[in-house]
Amino acid sequence: MIKKEARILGIDDSPFDKFKDGKVLIIGTFFRGGSSLDGVMTTTAAVDGIDATVKITRMIKKSKFYTQLRAIMLNGIAVGGFNVIDIRQLHRKTKIPVIVVMRDYPEIGKIKATLAGLGMKGKVGLIEKAGKISKVDNVYVQISGCSLEKAKEFLRISCTRSHIPEPIRAAHLIAAGIKLGESKGKA
Repeated sequence: MIKKEARILGIDDSPFDKFKDGKVLIIGTFFRGGSSLDGVMTTTAAVDGIDATVKITRMIKKSKFYTQLRAIMLNGIAVGGFNVIDIRQLHRKTKIPVIVVMRDYPEIGKIKATLAGLGMKGKVGLIEKAGKISKVDNVYVQISGCSLEKAKEFLRISCTRSHIPEPIRAAHLIAAGIKLGESKGKA
């Protein structure tokens, strides 16, 4: 059984203009379960780049919260468009379970075709390497470093105001507020 106030890091990127912005801001929110925000951390990654996994790993490992973390939750498997996060490597380097949360089931065929058209076919492998996509209540998840049952427990304790875990929801709101001056849309 996971404690109600287990420390969870939620990660999301800010809105960006793929034609103007070379980098995207990434926000991490450190929560106790889904009830208490204890800290915020940031990093940047290249739009459509290949550095997201390294940048996020560095952000986590240099944080004062690192030793307390019990799960990392990502709002999707990529930041800054197609800067795909290698969730297996993120788990391996941090030793913390990684849970990718998606509101909708991704259209894998469309994603593969888009990546191939952009000359980024190699990123398809990272998406496939992330493993099976499972439905949990009203969201979809990919996981590395824990069982589906454990991922469900992390979701249960962190989804307090919506189907999206509070750590991700807060990261989304903060990222949008910083970039746009006010938060908009759904996490």
